[in-house]
Amino acid sequence: MPNDTPTQQQPSGLPAALGAYTIWGFLPLYIMLVSSVPPFEFVGWRILWTLPFCLLIVAFRRQFGELKRVFASPKTMLALLASASLIAVNWLIYTWAIMQNQVYAASLGYYLNPLLNVLLGTLLLGERLSKLQWLAVAIAAGAVAMLASGALTTLWISLSLAFSFGLYGIVRKQVDVGSLPGLTIETIFLLPAAAGITLWYGAGSGGSTFGSELELSVLMVLSGVFTAVPLLLFAVAARRMPYSTLGFIQYLAPTIVFLLGLFVFGQQLRSIQLGSFLLIWTAIAIFVADLLWRSRKTKLSNA
Repeated sequence: MPNDTPTQQQPSGLPAALGAYTIWGFLPLYIMLVSSVPPFEFVGWRILWTLPFCLLIVAFRRQFGELKRVFASPKTMLALLASASLIAVNWLIYTWAIMQNQVYAASLGYYLNPLLNVLLGTLLLGERLSKLQWLAVAIAAGAVAMLASGALTTLWISLSLAFSFGLYGIVRKQVDVGSLPGLTIETIFLLPAAAGITLWYGAGSGGSTFGSELELSVLMVLSGVFTAVPLLLFAVAARRMPYSTLGFIQYLAPTIVFLLGLFVFGQQLRSIQLGSFLLIWTAIAIFVADLLWRSRKTKLSNA
């Protein structure tokens, strides 16, 4: 994203990157703590509590000028409206998947996402893939085909997560706005829908979950923190380290989610799922090897 490019002679962005992806990786543990909240209502409260937290950080970082600049650009606002819709869909599907114990499907979606980003960049942005990258994409397609043949009922979760976040990244890549100001404006766009959802649940026979229990209400307020903080860490990391290196670290999050499903949630790993993960891990290994080779080649040519 435009305002998150690496700069020279700055502190390492590695701690921030590890912090962001570790939080995202362990997010299912938090979601399970609020699993008694309907997914739609939870996402509504997540949006409502993310906005004030984002505004606090924007104020601390003195970025209101950037917000004003974006509000003055109808084209940028339209793009952020599209990205807001995509990220809302992503949040809803991910929350629903975790609450329905579809942890492996959620993990696979974010393993697929980087490979899908490469393919989307080729189809939508005119970028070119190397032969190794095409091989990685082909192997990933084989993993999807395997799931389609034996785990079709959960495949939509993985593909929906990968496509919604992949398209979100494509849209945000075209917008000249930083991660945090962008998220702030996105939550402003989503605010009416979020308010409507929470009011609808509050007016229902069961009433809103928020306010029913102190501990649960506090956890729902914290959704704003768990949304904004890792994104802020990601923005810091993206400014301080090469994007290819950051792309490698992003596999930490779905790996943590996968391990949570296996060792914490005790979910059975079906053979068809294991085969699909093995293909995805192979594709990722090829993809990362190609990135490292290209990075090393670039350094040698610039030496």
